[in-house]
Amino acid sequence: MADYLVKALAYDGKVRAYAIRSTDMVQEAARRHDTWRTVTAALGRSLTAATMMGTMLKGEEKITVKIEADGPVSPIIVDANAQGEARGYVKNPHVDPERNDEGKLNVAEAVGRNGMLSVVKYLGLKDNFTGTVPIVSGELGEDFTYYFANSEQTPSSVGLGVIIEKDESVSAAGGFIIQLMPGVTDEVIDEIENKLTAMPSISQLIQDGLTPEELLHTILGAENVQILDQVDVAFQCQCSKERISNAIMGLNEDDIVAMIEEDGGAETQCHFCNAKYTFTKAELQELLDEKRAGEQPQ
Repeated sequence: MADYLVKALAYDGKVRAYAIRSTDMVQEAARRHDTWRTVTAALGRSLTAATMMGTMLKGEEKITVKIEADGPVSPIIVDANAQGEARGYVKNPHVDPERNDEGKLNVAEAVGRNGMLSVVKYLGLKDNFTGTVPIVSGELGEDFTYYFANSEQTPSSVGLGVIIEKDESVSAAGGFIIQLMPGVTDEVIDEIENKLTAMPSISQLIQDGLTPEELLHTILGAENVQILDQVDVAFQCQCSKERISNAIMGLNEDDIVAMIEEDGGAETQCHFCNAKYTFTKAELQELLDEKRAGEQPQ
């Protein structure tokens, strides 16, 4: 099954819902960054949440999620857009704390329990929207739930799960966001809360192989859910040699000359996807010549 996300309404439009299968996306992030299992879970949960949040936007809008806490993995940085594309990285991919009291991966210990979660929305306006809240648990599902309630004033429930096999591979990843809209009745709220309390953990549901639609049916009841859209999702970085070339041309001329004469070339690496880009002396000279030509008075 390929990764995808569904958007839905429930209870006659009084509830907005998102659910996602992000297994391949998380596995690709783990491969690119060589993450150890607990870090894979932390980065995977962050990617999963940010991807759903990105698809709440439209057009060319995008978001950056930053999780900056006192754990050894932090910060975690994730970019996502309205097309279901996301990319992300962590400070330290090689962390694996002892299991927690329940014998599960100790994501909170890796992320940290003291710090901030911030979301920057790039909406094509003069000023970007930025929302920041304190980390409340480090498990991330609770932290994103707190973000929606306190920064966007939208009562929400966020569930995130990543299942790691003994060989470090990602066997399943996904999650959901349930949001209450204005006008929702206390009866509906109570019904949803009861279902959330009674259902198995999100990790168990994901491990059982439920599709995004089936996740929402389990949480909200199949009779209440109206699927509105389906979006393919993937780990996708926007870096390229052309973009790096433009960045080099934006440097001071002396810096480019130093790369040519002192370093004999240049190599750079993308934080988000770990792709490496190498420039020979000849390539750097071409960029320098182009820069000088562009600065000549017309």
